[in-house]
Amino acid sequence: MDEIMSSAPLAGSLTLLDMLIVGAAVAGLFVIAFIVGRKEKNLDDFFLGSRKIPFLVAALAFVATEVSAVTIVIVPGQGMKNLQYLQFFIGSAAAKVLVAFLFLPVFFKHNCTSIYQYLRERFGPASQYAGSLFFFVTRMLGSGVRLTATCIAVSIILGWTFWQALLLFTVVSIVFIGVGGVKAVVWTGAYQSIVFYGAGLAVAIWGLCQIPGGVGHFWQTAHDAGRLSVFNFNWDLSAQTGFWVGMSSAFFVGLAVFGTDQEMVQRLLTVETRRGSQKAILATIVAALAIVLLYSLLGTVMFVFFQQFPQTMADINRFNSGVGANDVFPAFIAVAVPMGLKGLMLSAILLASIDSPLSSLSSSFVMDIYRPLMAKNRSQRHYLWVSRAAIAGFGLVLAGLATLCRGVDNLLWFAFQIISVTGGALLGVFLLGILTKYGNNRGNIAAMLISSLAMVVMLFLCNYGPVGLQNFFGLTSMPAPADEPKIIPLAWGWSIVIGTLLTFALGMILGGRTRQAPSEERELVETEAIAK
Repeated sequence: MDEIMSSAPLAGSLTLLDMLIVGAAVAGLFVIAFIVGRKEKNLDDFFLGSRKIPFLVAALAFVATEVSAVTIVIVPGQGMKNLQYLQFFIGSAAAKVLVAFLFLPVFFKHNCTSIYQYLRERFGPASQYAGSLFFFVTRMLGSGVRLTATCIAVSIILGWTFWQALLLFTVVSIVFIGVGGVKAVVWTGAYQSIVFYGAGLAVAIWGLCQIPGGVGHFWQTAHDAGRLSVFNFNWDLSAQTGFWVGMSSAFFVGLAVFGTDQEMVQRLLTVETRRGSQKAILATIVAALAIVLLYSLLGTVMFVFFQQFPQTMADINRFNSGVGANDVFPAFIAVAVPMGLKGLMLSAILLASIDSPLSSLSSSFVMDIYRPLMAKNRSQRHYLWVSRAAIAGFGLVLAGLATLCRGVDNLLWFAFQIISVTGGALLGVFLLGILTKYGNNRGNIAAMLISSLAMVVMLFLCNYGPVGLQNFFGLTSMPAPADEPKIIPLAWGWSIVIGTLLTFALGMILGGRTRQAPSEERELVETEAIAK
C-alpha cells in the first residue's frame, strides 16, 4: 500500500503527465467543435446540424448527455453500498423503446426543430409556450445539479475552490456551444462517451490489480458483504430502492426525459430519417448500460479497496472531512489513484460537465418563445445572433443555480425529484396529444399547474413526518425522531407516475374532446382551397 500511495501525487495536485492528458482531452473537444461547427448559416444548421449526423454518433452523444457528471461522480458512491441502482435501467430501457416507436414518429412527421412545436400543432400556441417553460424549469434545475456535482469533484481533485471550478465550466461551456452549435455538441458528445468508457475502465482495472488475490478475492469479498446485490424485490411501496418502485419510476422518468426533454430529443432529431433516429435511441440501451454498470462497479471496487487498505479511507477523511456520497469518488481519485489515471478521470469529469444543456435551452427559447412571440419574420442572421446571446444568458443562470445546489446532501436523488415534479406534468400533456383526441390549451395548462403543485406537496409528505415537516419550515425547533413515520407512506419515486396520470386525466376532463388539431384544420383549409 505504501508503494501505491507513494506513486500518487499529493491530493489536490496534478503531475505534468496529468496536466498534459487533461489539456489534450479539452483541446480535442475544441478541435472537433471547430471542425464540425464552422459556417452555421441558419437555425436548421445551428440547432439540427441540417439532419446530417450519423445515427451512431447521435447515439453516443445521447449517452453522453444521459450519463452526465452526476453518473460519473456520484454513482460510484452508490455502488459502494450495492448495485441496486441498476434496477432503474430496466424501466429506462423500456421507456426508450416506447419513445422510439411512439414519440419520434410524431416529431419527424411535424418536422420539429423544438419538440414543443408539436404541442402547437396538436393543441395551439399556449400549450407550446407552457411546454417550453416547463422544460426550462426542469432542465435548468437538473443541469444546475449536474454542474454542482462536477464543480465539487474538480475542486476536490485539484484543490480549487468551488467558485474557481464554476467559473471555468461556465466560460468554457458558453464559448464552446456558442461557436459550434448542436453539431459541436453531438460530435463532441460521441468523443466524450469514448473518454467515459476509457477512463472508468482504466481506473477499475488499476483498482482490481491493487487488491491482493485479484478478481476472485474482490468478487468474494464484495459478495460476502452484500455489495453485489442488484435486485430488491420489496413490495413495500415506501422503499425507494425496491424493484417495483424503481422500475416504475424509471419508466416514467425515462419517458419524460427521453421523449419530452428538448436536450435529449435534440440529439435524435439531428439524424436524417425517422428510422435512423430510432436506431440511435435503441443503440443507447446497450451503450448506457455499459457506462452505468462500469461506474457502479467502480464503487464496489472502492469498497473492497477500502477493506484491504483502511488507511486510504483515513487519508480521504483527513483530506476531505465529512466525505459523503457526493464526493467519495473524487476524493478517492485525489488521494489514491496514481498519476496519469488521475488526469484521465479528471478529463472524463470535465468533459461530462461541458456537455451542457445550453444548445437545447437556446433552441427552445428561440423557436418556442422569442421567434413566435417577440420577433416574427426576422432574418436568419438575427435569430442566430439571439441564439448565441441566449446561450450566454442561460450559462450565467446555470452558474447561479449550481451555487444554490451546493448544500444538497444527495445530488443524485435530488435530480430525480426535480424531474418528478415537472416532468410528469409535461409527459402527461404529450401523451394526451399523442394517444387521444382530447385536450385544449386551457385544460392542458390547468392540468400541468395542478399536477406540479400536487407533486410538490406529495414530495414533502413522502419525505417528512409531522415533526420533520414543522422543523423544515421553522415552525418548531424540536428535532424529528429518526424513526418518525412519513405522513404519506410512499416512496417519492411514485410521484412522477402519479403526476403523469393526474395530468393526463385532468387534461381529458378539463379539455374535453378536440374536434380537430390546429394542424389538421390548416390542412383542411388548404385542401378545400386547392379543390376550389
